[in-house]
Amino acid sequence: MKSSNPVLTGRGFTEGGGTSQQPRDLTAAQLETMYARPSAGPARTGRMTMGDVVARTATTLGTVVLGVLLGWFALPERYGLAIGAAVIAFVLAMVQSFKRTPSPALIIGYALFEGVFLGVLSRTYNEAWQGAPVQAVLGTVAVFCGMLLAYRTRLIRVTARYRRIGLAVSVAFLIAIVVNLLFSAFGGGDTLGIHTGGLGIAFCALGILLGAFFLSLDFQQVEDGIRHGVPQQRAWLAAFGLTLSLVWIYLELLRLISILRD
Repeated sequence: MKSSNPVLTGRGFTEGGGTSQQPRDLTAAQLETMYARPSAGPARTGRMTMGDVVARTATTLGTVVLGVLLGWFALPERYGLAIGAAVIAFVLAMVQSFKRTPSPALIIGYALFEGVFLGVLSRTYNEAWQGAPVQAVLGTVAVFCGMLLAYRTRLIRVTARYRRIGLAVSVAFLIAIVVNLLFSAFGGGDTLGIHTGGLGIAFCALGILLGAFFLSLDFQQVEDGIRHGVPQQRAWLAAFGLTLSLVWIYLELLRLISILRD
């Protein structure tokens, strides 16, 4: 089953991710020697393991944190550079999303520039609502742990119906954001009212739920990839997808906290 996450779709996270080879003709002695050897583990066969996913995700998130520190302490008042970093991060993410193979350089570059943007943005929020970034980080960790627990205990099952409903809501959510941006650009202000008041709170809550939904898709893709023996390099795509989902959740939590405390 393929993921709807654009960085995982069609990237080999399915059964038969590698190419099969026909065995050569072997003598009886050679076959006996071959079957007497211990079976090769995932690390020796070049297949992705959970350790690979954890290590790549830690590297990517660590780079995000490095960028956050840079943006928070080195660029506190340079909002133009922060916007530029956000644009660069978006472009790198899109390029990686449409590549057929993972590029660690693109993924690390995205993480760094995204972190710079988050650092400046978080400092701005912190000046207006003291402690909001820390609360958002704790909330993001809580959502991740809760979704992981729910997925591992099978309280949440990624079925075809679950996927269809989640994607339909995601499309509607993104359309509302685009429409609001267009109206704001030409009409000024929060035209649809999705950034303030009760509607803003509901919209942020929906965004957090959608982030959790994409986390569940990421978890399933990692599980399927390990089970089907996809190449080890695909762990970078898993780390990329998880990072995108966590950044989404953090931003929505940051907005929610600011509305609640305004």
